[in-house]
Amino acid sequence: MHVACPSCLSTNRVPEDRVDEAPVCGRCGALLMPTEPVALDDATLSKYVANTQLPIVVDFWADWCGPCKMMAPSVAAAAARMPQVRFVKVDSDHAPDASARLGIRSIPTLILFQGGLERARVSGAMSPASLVSWVNSHLAKDAP
Repeated sequence: MHVACPSCLSTNRVPEDRVDEAPVCGRCGALLMPTEPVALDDATLSKYVANTQLPIVVDFWADWCGPCKMMAPSVAAAAARMPQVRFVKVDSDHAPDASARLGIRSIPTLILFQGGLERARVSGAMSPASLVSWVNSHLAKDAP
């Protein structure tokens, strides 16, 4: 499977049976699958989503947003619990193009991408358990 490096955006091929072995980028040596959310912006979000085959949850937030700050620990906890899902944070104030392109109207907003396509979206803060359940419910729709 292909996984984009969150540091240099190089596309890396990772065998599915080695995803849990802390793979690193062949170009820069950074962890490909960190257990905490990674920060992306206008210049990096599209390439990361397009070049990562694993499910990706993007958290659109802003520093001035109280509910966003309340949501941050939930996103971090969900990222630690779901190593097969990539978690990304995008500061909507510093990524106005991505926010506009994806129609972000309120924050916090979470978007689940899989295979480069939007699968689901939800706005508002939620607990780590609710976030994990939300992700799993949308991923399970395609399970055989």
